[in-house]
Amino acid sequence: MIKINKLGLTSKILIGMGAGVIIGLLLRNIFPGSEWVQDYITEGFLHVVGTIFIASLKMLVVPLVFISLVCGTCSLSDPSKLGRLGGKTIAFYLFTTAIALTLAIAAAILIHPGNASLASSQMEYVVKEAPSLAEVIINIVPTNPMQALSEGNMLQIIIFAVIFGFAISHIGERGVRVAALFNDLNDVIMRVVTLIMQLAPYGVFALMAKLSLTLGLETFGSVLKYFFLVVLVLLLQALIVYPSLLKLFSGLNPLMFLRKMRDVQLFAFSTASSNATLPVTIETSEHRMGVDNKIASFTLPLGATLNMDGTAIMQGVATVFIAQVFGIELSLLDYATVVVTATLASIGTAGVPGVGLIMLAMVLNQVGLPVEGIALIIGVDRLLDMLRTAVNVTGDTVATLIIAKSEGEFNQAIFDDSQAGKAAKSFEEQVMHPKKTN
Repeated sequence: MIKINKLGLTSKILIGMGAGVIIGLLLRNIFPGSEWVQDYITEGFLHVVGTIFIASLKMLVVPLVFISLVCGTCSLSDPSKLGRLGGKTIAFYLFTTAIALTLAIAAAILIHPGNASLASSQMEYVVKEAPSLAEVIINIVPTNPMQALSEGNMLQIIIFAVIFGFAISHIGERGVRVAALFNDLNDVIMRVVTLIMQLAPYGVFALMAKLSLTLGLETFGSVLKYFFLVVLVLLLQALIVYPSLLKLFSGLNPLMFLRKMRDVQLFAFSTASSNATLPVTIETSEHRMGVDNKIASFTLPLGATLNMDGTAIMQGVATVFIAQVFGIELSLLDYATVVVTATLASIGTAGVPGVGLIMLAMVLNQVGLPVEGIALIIGVDRLLDMLRTAVNVTGDTVATLIIAKSEGEFNQAIFDDSQAGKAAKSFEEQVMHPKKTN
């Protein structure tokens, strides 16, 4: 028991993931087709625990984004600094998304995963209509901020929080008092994040066990090449492209970065939601990476909404794959259209599970490919969704570090300290054993 308590949060999450997969597969093979397992374990216990864990993370997203963005923006009283920060952030996100798409399309053309024999007239997939670019731009500005907060409309929340925080910084002494209140609220929210992170191993266990019990493994046979190609490009983006950009633009140690990103990546993998992972991403960036709150609270919520490199990789490979399956030749102009459309489609895309398929339909329509082809990949998309979410949050954090370093809002000592800000240690010292810290 003592040894278990000494394990770090990453180790506990990995144990939870492994145990969930093993138990799920055992139940699936020992009790095949069992209604009791389906009703009471899969859709009963595991569903309840996993859903509560996801809900506890999502519960924090709106207050965390709004409060942290207000705190970050009201500390940027200089309009030129706010504009510079926003310009850098958006430009970097669009740049990495374009790299991801180009890499994905090039790999798909080179490896040629599609097989025309897979096409079938029986393929059906009902997709929700993707919003037009004009609608996305119009919907950025909220007509009712309270409605945006209640519905979790992230782009509208971001816009309102930035305007609200900017106004606070320009009303003198009264603004200082309001800013102090929001800073206190931000400390409270971050403490709640620390508490909820301790539930992660149990929530991840339930999510992975349920996934092992319900995933249709037979689907892998027909699209195995597509699946592993997407995985390969995702790994290249996460382990080669991002570390290279981090080293090039900031000079920081990529190995230390990847080491400190493990908790965030595991959260993202298990939840398949950038928004649900956002509390953990912010906490890690500030306390483990050394990024100042005014930067992290601005770039990370924006990244959870705008930066979808993992989704872009899936869209790039899937577009070429579906074209190959249906025997449709795409021109160089078509490929360029895919890059531009998918990059712009990432703006306003909700950071929730499965949204990539909706945006893929928009990309397919743009280049005249049959949307029905999505039925070919939907069986394995859940696993890929988990992987690409981990890539998304990695890209968000790389951008945050680079921008923080360029703005002089970065603590090198915290970044270099491998033990800095460990959540498990912080929780035990500050919550479980408060007397020891007095």
